[in-house]
Amino acid sequence: MTKPLADRIALVTGASRGIGYATAIALAKAGAHIVATARTQGGLEELDDEIRKHGGGATLVPLNLTDSDGIARLGAGLHERYGKLDILVGNAGVLGPSSPIGHIELKTFTDVMAVNVTANFQLIRCMEPLLRQSDAGRAVFITSGAANKATAYVSPYAASKAALETLARAWAQETANTPLRVNLFNPGPIRTRMRATLMPGEDPATLETPEQVAEFIVPMCAPDWTETGKFYDYKSRSLMSFRSPA
Repeated sequence: MTKPLADRIALVTGASRGIGYATAIALAKAGAHIVATARTQGGLEELDDEIRKHGGGATLVPLNLTDSDGIARLGAGLHERYGKLDILVGNAGVLGPSSPIGHIELKTFTDVMAVNVTANFQLIRCMEPLLRQSDAGRAVFITSGAANKATAYVSPYAASKAALETLARAWAQETANTPLRVNLFNPGPIRTRMRATLMPGEDPATLETPEQVAEFIVPMCAPDWTETGKFYDYKSRSLMSFRSPA
């Protein structure tokens, strides 16, 4: 039986653990060849082993996404090897400090923005030409409810996710008349290391898993997905349009 993502090339950032790891495996099971980036070589190798168990293939790219030149080199490498990119999952992100705004150092703030916003800006710049070479380019960025709730004590993270959402929505509008579809995905509270850092007293057994989330991200990467500029809220299992404030 033909797999729905057979012969498609999928770039997943932050693929060494959590939602990125689970999404990479789910995309591979659906037939995609995974280009996996993360800072940790060991995590990528574990991912490669798991993908191979399911008969899939992966290209491992150890990369700190604050290396803008590295992202550009990755884009050039993908162009040379494949001539296109079908799927981009912008998952990599950092939580940053949990502290009142006035107690946060400027460098700490800019470090969060560098990973959560600037890196995704550079990914868009470098991967859009490749996604446009696909017959059905798909981009999904992982966001957070903190963006619209303006959650206290995680202001760099909340601000960065709000900026990411606006960046993705603007890109969706710019590409609305092309085959490229750009959307956002909010997983909500999920059993990840980031969540455990933020909520150390929470029982992880009460949370859903990255593997459960990944099953809902995969359809947004498929050629038959037609929506763009939308927001999928995993907790409510609903696809939402952005609205102006009342």
